[in-house]
Amino acid sequence: MAGPAAYPAAIDQFVDRRWRLNNLYFITDKEGRRVRFTMNAAQLALFEGMHTQNVILKARQRGFTTFIQLFMLDACVFNSDIRAGTIAHTLADAQVIFRDKVRFPYDHLPDGIKQVVRVVNDNATELLLSNNSGIRVGTSLRSGTLQYLHVSEYGKICAKYPDKAREVRSGALNTIDKDQIVFVESTAEGQDGHFFELCQAARSRAHLGARLSPMDFKFHFSPWHDDDRYALDPAGIAIPPSLAAYFDKLKRLGITLSLAQQAWYVKKAEQQQGDMTREFPSTPDEAFEAAIEGAYYSELLMRMELDRRLTPIPIDPALPVMTAWDLGFNDGNAIWLIQVAGLEIRFVDYYESNGHGLEHYVGVLKTRRERHGFTFGEHFFPHDVATCELGNGRSRFDTLVGLGITPVAVPRVRDINDGINATRRLLARAVIDPVRCEQGLRALRNYRREWDEERGTFRDRPLHNWASHGADAFRTFAQGFVERAVVAPRGRYGRRAEGGGSWESA
Repeated sequence: MAGPAAYPAAIDQFVDRRWRLNNLYFITDKEGRRVRFTMNAAQLALFEGMHTQNVILKARQRGFTTFIQLFMLDACVFNSDIRAGTIAHTLADAQVIFRDKVRFPYDHLPDGIKQVVRVVNDNATELLLSNNSGIRVGTSLRSGTLQYLHVSEYGKICAKYPDKAREVRSGALNTIDKDQIVFVESTAEGQDGHFFELCQAARSRAHLGARLSPMDFKFHFSPWHDDDRYALDPAGIAIPPSLAAYFDKLKRLGITLSLAQQAWYVKKAEQQQGDMTREFPSTPDEAFEAAIEGAYYSELLMRMELDRRLTPIPIDPALPVMTAWDLGFNDGNAIWLIQVAGLEIRFVDYYESNGHGLEHYVGVLKTRRERHGFTFGEHFFPHDVATCELGNGRSRFDTLVGLGITPVAVPRVRDINDGINATRRLLARAVIDPVRCEQGLRALRNYRREWDEERGTFRDRPLHNWASHGADAFRTFAQGFVERAVVAPRGRYGRRAEGGGSWESA
């Protein structure tokens, strides 16, 4: 039996949260075995670097959900009057988190602790303890006040459930006082939505070395190569040239992978294919540029990068520059600038803005023509270029001709998927300048199918969001210049038919 001197040491241990987390809680591991929880390197880094508000961009299987649930459960067990909550993107996921990462660890606490802090009410989504502390899970947590909040897979919520994302912003985040603890964690789901904005703002503050207030989010990134488990005996595993070039690129960024890590990545990439850099990112930028679930062109763009067809391209003044447009009255207008050299189709520049008249966009094009010394070729527009402008009654076609731009109207496709497939075929042979066309590439990467929340699947039609403009302008060129057979015979509007009204093809 321990002597009296052992009791102060035991009390000191129980006061130490790090000790409690590494000694009191049991979880089930990947093999389904009950094991004592101890923090891994990623979890320890979060524990030691924790701020009041934390945004975590992660690779798969780094254990953040487990750690955060135990961190909040520990706060509830050892403190009175604490409220903690977790938001998941589906109720089923929320219930699994509660069962495996809250209720199971509590049930396997030492009996002495459970006798002092008893369960007074529990169900599939909430655990309320006798010290008036409790932890709950759900898809929305608007009511009440929380001292701890965990938003799980927020990137997925933003991408698939925008209404739920708004509810998180307006509801759950408002249940937390400025001095309480927030964890927002996710893998990346493209450059769209609140999770991306939180990460970018937090990264900017970190780069500037700015002092964080209690209401600022601190950025945490956990790449796959920080995990010792992600290694494999390299014997007999060939590294394809595309991944050898990728590993060289990482080395130039200061990330040197062992042969065992490279071997693991090669075999995992064979399994994950286009999802590899999203699920197992090496850098934050790579994570957000990776394939997006439901995206139309993500795998093609990744192939372009591996084939080095996303590369700086000089604008050749000897070649005419064609343009491809997407027009919106109040939405953004997007323009791609293209040159064709033999069989090579080069997307050399891109411009997008909103809130301007056509004079602005034509002026931008003429300025770039003067800067680079090229001449214009054809200008491809969507079919509705001949419709009237709001306010002045003139068609956009008339306005453009008056500004020195004669549109080629590309007829509407019977099925938008025909145009999307034409775009895929164009991307398979195109070259794009990633610097001048950065904004357009973002649009192509984020152009995706609409999500059907009721059926839990993607609809066979595009989501109309900010990415639509750049993607639709690219599709206009694919239909109008490259694959005219996918649309009705096109024509350049030239003269007005007798009696006014519509334009005839010249």
